[in-house]
Amino acid sequence: MSIGAEAGDLPAAKLLLEPVLDLGAAERLHARLMDLRGQPLDIDASQVERLGGLCLQVLMSARNTWQGDGKSAVISQASAAFDDAWAMFAAPGFNSDQPPAFGTEGLDA
Repeated sequence: MSIGAEAGDLPAAKLLLEPVLDLGAAERLHARLMDLRGQPLDIDASQVERLGGLCLQVLMSARNTWQGDGKSAVISQASAAFDDAWAMFAAPGFNSDQPPAFGTEGLDA
């Protein structure tokens, strides 16, 4: 997703996701994302071994928030396990310019 990217934007902040994104990781992920809000975001999911539903929701909420803020957010690298889990949940693609079908609420909701 590159919505709102402009030449004057800050360089993208890097976020390396934890290998296990389960219930216990959701609060930490949310806090890390809130710390990075307001700047372009490059998410590295290359080390993810397990993606749970709550962390997927946090990531989708972040996508909506970044889009609403006019900032870019992309998952630039993803492990096969991350891609497989994302597909299993039948979630809309994170890097798609299409808004998710299930709502527009973001991290503040």
